[in-house]
Amino acid sequence: MTQAPPRRALTVSIINYRTGALTLQCLASALTNIAGLDASIVVVDNASGDGSAEEIESWIATQDPPVPVTLVRSATNSGFSGGHNQGMAAGPADFYLILNSDALLRPGFCRTMLATAADHPRAGLFAPRIEYEDGTQQTSCFRFPSPLSELIRGAASGPITRIFARADVPLAMPPAPDEIGWASFACILLRDAMVQVIGPMDEGYFLYFEDTEYCLRASRAGWGIVHVPEARAVHFRGGSGPVKAMAAAKKRLPAYFYASRSRFLYQAHGMAGLWAANLLWIAGRGLARLRVLMGKPVPRPNEAEARDLWINAFAPLGDPHAKRD
Repeated sequence: MTQAPPRRALTVSIINYRTGALTLQCLASALTNIAGLDASIVVVDNASGDGSAEEIESWIATQDPPVPVTLVRSATNSGFSGGHNQGMAAGPADFYLILNSDALLRPGFCRTMLATAADHPRAGLFAPRIEYEDGTQQTSCFRFPSPLSELIRGAASGPITRIFARADVPLAMPPAPDEIGWASFACILLRDAMVQVIGPMDEGYFLYFEDTEYCLRASRAGWGIVHVPEARAVHFRGGSGPVKAMAAAKKRLPAYFYASRSRFLYQAHGMAGLWAANLLWIAGRGLARLRVLMGKPVPRPNEAEARDLWINAFAPLGDPHAKRD
């Protein structure tokens, strides 16, 4: 009979998917940060198949003294939600730090986060300051996407953004506490008492929008989010996945991104809200084209976005790996 792992004050969950060097760098940072705490780390390898799991396993085995790190090998690439659900299940704790493999923790991070959590017993999520390597702050707190925010995104024009500013998704940092709808799960602390109430992360998402949905579910259950600017983490954006770089280059995004978008908009706003969001995005593109009348260039959308928006629009809770038509 396999003995259940001991319950800790804190478990750090890290997913590795073909990012061996980054994962080891992240792991070393987390180990330094949890020194002296009742804490452990779980690394979930999402069926990388590139030798990185073996590299991490060898690193763990050769540490002297031994380190409180467990490697879990997922049978499949279970995505962001599935990977971290496995990480939390393998390391029961009062708090879970969800941490990207392309992130590092600044000194004192975990102690600061846990101290803040102790001061806010009705908050379930704690969002640190996330920054670039040079210390510049990243936007990591947001409003929930909505049909109006899709109009803003489609138009990509200053006047439209200003008119509907209360629907614009990115928040100015640091955010006003009452404006935070969701926060980036590149690095976030979750209270287990909340997880027990609202359940694990939704594995109907493969990548993207799973953090948005989890924060929405928490909010609907009465759990708040606290921004903790004193706790600082570095996020090398895009190191663990290509989508942000593809979006910046206006390339065609993977189908799973749009499947996740459809799923979230449906869960947040219903089928009518999902369709309204798509139609308002298209209307926004029409407004964007009016910029030529003022001699300004028309902002480009991502390649094929007008078509890809409709992925899973008729079955938003369908296959997260939906194929393109």
